[in-house]
Amino acid sequence: MTNHENFFLFLLVWFIPKIRSLPPDKVTEIIDFVYFLSQKHQQQSLTHSITQLSETAVEKIWDNAEDDNADN
Repeated sequence: MTNHENFFLFLLVWFIPKIRSLPPDKVTEIIDFVYFLSQKHQQQSLTHSITQLSETAVEKIWDNAEDDNADN
């Protein structure tokens, strides 16, 4: 069984029954928290992608023979 399959088995066997046992207001809190984590992850991924693109663009500007001569 893969890690992915183990994770979903864990959700089905342990996590979902625990959530079902909670009152509706607590389930709403879980949903809000999962949404918050998802948004945070998306923001971090976007920031990482933008940083990589910026580094590539700036590297082309800064990494050239003319700047190498000026640095010496």
